[in-house]
Amino acid sequence: MAGKPKLYYFDGRGKMESVRWLLAAAGVEFEEEFLETREQYEKLLQGGSLLFQQVPMVEIDGMKMVQTRAILSYIAAKYNLYGKDLKERALIDMYVGGTDDLMGFILMFPFLSAEDKEKQCAVIVEKATSRYFPAYEKVLKDRGQDFLVGNSFSWADVHLLEAILMVEEKKSDVLSGFPQLQAFKARISNIPTIKKFLQPGSQRKPVPDDKYVETVRRVLCMYYDIKAN
Repeated sequence: MAGKPKLYYFDGRGKMESVRWLLAAAGVEFEEEFLETREQYEKLLQGGSLLFQQVPMVEIDGMKMVQTRAILSYIAAKYNLYGKDLKERALIDMYVGGTDDLMGFILMFPFLSAEDKEKQCAVIVEKATSRYFPAYEKVLKDRGQDFLVGNSFSWADVHLLEAILMVEEKKSDVLSGFPQLQAFKARISNIPTIKKFLQPGSQRKPVPDDKYVETVRRVLCMYYDIKAN
């Protein structure tokens, strides 16, 4: 019997958070090794575990997987969250790609200066409400179904809920003009595995704080300033 997947990353969200979400949605228990020192990171590099010299890295089914999208695709396929056929998989990829684009505006937010954070917050809300949320609102309305793709819960639904909650952290009423997404959020949040992950004490990470930023900068030797999009 294979052991639990093991995640190598920082004790914070970053690119690994979507992996945590997807494993949790599938009801899969996982372990984590948090990178706290440069020495830990260099040990992974020297041991050949990081193919492209970067994290996230996930040990699963005898593989040491890097590249977030590849990790997520594998987990989605393994746990039947990737559609029933090629067409559904293509739609899931398309919707996940759009959600990734939105998340990209948020990912580096913790590393910005206070001035840039204010500007980026406005960008995030504007992109969400003018480009991404209207698209998903239309998909849900046109389909008249509970899920984005097919008639079952998929990676696309998990990813969209994660993104919605991230944007709501910037503007709590951001869904006020999107009734379909409001219903979607309530529906997906109540799926048992998701509901469990949203409870206090789960492996879901909080909003990144200064300690997280300092740790990432130290481990990755990030001594330059990140600029807003």
